[in-house]
Amino acid sequence: MSERALQILQSTFGYDEFRLHQQKIIEQLIMGKDAVVLMPTGGGKSLCYQIPAMVRDGVGIIVSPLIALMQDQVNALQQLGVKSAFLNSSLDHFESQEVEARLLNGEIDMLYVAPERLMTERFLNLLARAPIALFAVDEAHCVSQWGHDFRPEYIKLSVLHERFPSVPRIALTATADDTTRQEIIKRLSLQNAECYISGFDRPNICYRVAENQGTARDALYRFILNEHEGEAGIVYCLSRKKVEQTAEFLSNKGFDALPYHAGLSQQIRQKNQQRFLSEDGVIIVATIAFGMGIDKPDVRFVAHLNLPKSIEAYYQETGRAGRDGQPSDAWMMYGLQDVIMLKQMMETSDADETHKRVERHKLDSMLGFAELTTCRRQSLLKYFGDHLADPCGNCDTCITPVETWDATVAAQKALSCVHRTGQLYGVAYLTDILLGKENERIFNNGHNKLSVFGIGDELDAKQWRNLFRQLITRNLLSVDVQGHGSLLLAESCRRVLKGEESLHLRKQMLQSKTKKRQSKVSVSNNKLWELLRATRKRLSEELGVPPFVIFHDATLIDMMDRMPQNHDQFSNISGVGATKLENYADEFLAVLRDYDDETSANKTDTLVETLLLFKSGMNVELIAAQRSLTQSTVVNHLAKLIQQGDVVLTDVVTIPVKEIELIQDAIIELGDEAKKLKLIFEHLDGQYDYETLRCVKAAMELA
Repeated sequence: MSERALQILQSTFGYDEFRLHQQKIIEQLIMGKDAVVLMPTGGGKSLCYQIPAMVRDGVGIIVSPLIALMQDQVNALQQLGVKSAFLNSSLDHFESQEVEARLLNGEIDMLYVAPERLMTERFLNLLARAPIALFAVDEAHCVSQWGHDFRPEYIKLSVLHERFPSVPRIALTATADDTTRQEIIKRLSLQNAECYISGFDRPNICYRVAENQGTARDALYRFILNEHEGEAGIVYCLSRKKVEQTAEFLSNKGFDALPYHAGLSQQIRQKNQQRFLSEDGVIIVATIAFGMGIDKPDVRFVAHLNLPKSIEAYYQETGRAGRDGQPSDAWMMYGLQDVIMLKQMMETSDADETHKRVERHKLDSMLGFAELTTCRRQSLLKYFGDHLADPCGNCDTCITPVETWDATVAAQKALSCVHRTGQLYGVAYLTDILLGKENERIFNNGHNKLSVFGIGDELDAKQWRNLFRQLITRNLLSVDVQGHGSLLLAESCRRVLKGEESLHLRKQMLQSKTKKRQSKVSVSNNKLWELLRATRKRLSEELGVPPFVIFHDATLIDMMDRMPQNHDQFSNISGVGATKLENYADEFLAVLRDYDDETSANKTDTLVETLLLFKSGMNVELIAAQRSLTQSTVVNHLAKLIQQGDVVLTDVVTIPVKEIELIQDAIIELGDEAKKLKLIFEHLDGQYDYETLRCVKAAMELA
């Protein structure tokens, strides 16, 4: 039997060999036994039932939750010459009769059907008259009442075992924690099935999560422009209104962005989905109504502008990126409002208390994931019972380790402010009190006389909002969803308030300040514009050529628009070819990175200041704190100083000499490709951070 399966794999589907557990699963079904399959998106789940359906006598009945998914899969199979069909509401009476006739005549290898139709007595009687090879329940997590894609019709699918006890069944999903797995087994009567868990890791996806500091939409624009221009992607939003606003915003920026949510007509949804599937470079902006079963292999990014309700939802939605195994991004921005909105939606829903308790736990897990200071992939896999021994090197917390701070005193101030104002106010008002804002509302309430008034000047308004969000995330505060979003003290906050427990929180990540697109008329008034022009003029004078030979004005404007941070991004700037990338990228990148360093008059001064502090014995972290710079900027300074011969490499990089030589060998081996740090990073399997690679490379360029 396995020889026949391998022959079909090679001749029909065009693959040389089976992957993961495919062969064992296929043999299990061919022998007439049941299986439960958990396999990551893109792992080849469909072949696990398609090949046995072609090997065994009769027709394979595939239970699929979405009309569009059925049509896509049947179209793909028919292109391969496989006898397949679907039955759903998109067919008229005569078309349905024709498919049913082919079913009874044994002219179909695979028939896709929705659970609603399958469960009708008429259809079950029809199946009793046809030879059945197997039943496959796709997207089996829909059976779970605790899941984000619950479909009540799926619960009834246990009737298949009762009506057709000798027909093998397979349940498949890419998303299920242990609780959901047990529920699938119980509700589908698969207690005797063999379970195949292929792991949940999607190593090609880079997970990146950041705090929304009020610029999420602009940050999304920069992210797509710098890293995925012209590539397909999905952007998820919590509300229909935000979907339409975001799609319009991206369209106005020149992207091919389309909205998708349940409030749009079916015709528009189908049209937009079809464009996404069939065209290149289309971006879908959607609610969670979009995506289940989407089989587009080249989705290069999935972005979230709001926090998902659970890790299961996040994992499934991000899993729609990079199904072809190529590098892809899972990018997310979230904020305090997301936490409040989701908790309000949860508490005001019609669900019973047991269901709400499970939902709270899932949201808490999602918030914990967002606030992580350690490897995101390790945490994600652990949630699903999977294990990754070492940090992945391909998530934001690995690539740029997160800094933490002792927030105990600040938290005590925030909690005390909630207590002393009677637990009646929201974040904005509480922040105003802590900052000592002298407004009418505070004076009318007499809160300017409280001991907490004006005691919070160590943080600014954004940082206080960030702190309040993390206190809610850690369940030290709760949100009064029945009121107007006022904050309430949780029992768990007592130990922090009394000083019996310290609190270390993640430092607020410094987002690149976004700049609105500059018009050519007013650009000359912009400080960054003048800095870039000054750099261009200096270079032109050094080389004895006119400034436009270095870069045209349009190129400088594009730099301001994209705000590139590395060579890879700089290469996407209009007017930057390979030679100019090599000759000028570092100079202009330095200007862009140091744009927020108000204390430095020019690049030379800022390098000298970093050099003096470094020579005095301060490390990168201390220099960054002293100068109010990011650590990455300080490392860039040190790399430049190494290149100039002012600093010795081994004073900055503390790894063994043998490892430095290993990096140097890799740079030599890569040749011209070593101009991009990302390629060196990947060549060395992510063993060394970008800062180390940058410094070693600088030492090799020592003048």
